[in-house]
Amino acid sequence: MASRPRASSGCRIFIASGAQAATMRIPIAALMLCAGLSSARAEVRILSSPGGQVGPFIELFDKVRESGERVVIDGPCLSACTLVLMTVPGERICVTRRAVFGFHAARSMDRRGRLYAEPEASKAVQEAYPEPVRSWINRRGGLTSRMLLLRGRELAAMYARCS
Repeated sequence: MASRPRASSGCRIFIASGAQAATMRIPIAALMLCAGLSSARAEVRILSSPGGQVGPFIELFDKVRESGERVVIDGPCLSACTLVLMTVPGERICVTRRAVFGFHAARSMDRRGRLYAEPEASKAVQEAYPEPVRSWINRRGGLTSRMLLLRGRELAAMYARCS
């Protein structure tokens, strides 16, 4: 993940997979730096995010929403990363040909490291997605432990292609 000020497009934030995606402190801090550049425009480009804990994603996407900047989905945006769809206005989200959203039911981990379903959280999250996404999920049986992948033409019908 890198924050790179550029003359033409301002500060860009990248959310990558692997160790960098394990903690969201870095992108939040980088986004705060971008927000401080009043003359620059920030763009959040998600190259690959496996998801993770919900809280840091919500914090990050709340800051993006407040900044007024655009989000470019340019690769897999899985699990908690999909919260961008309910946080940032749809007209400020664009997708590339590589974009993929992955949805599954909410789950938590107990003190022994065992995963368990969170049906109420799954219901709340599904209801918070924009209508086209919610309908797409419903047509595939709703949120379950199985990952549902939204991509290609179906995704392009819901979100603008990035230019």
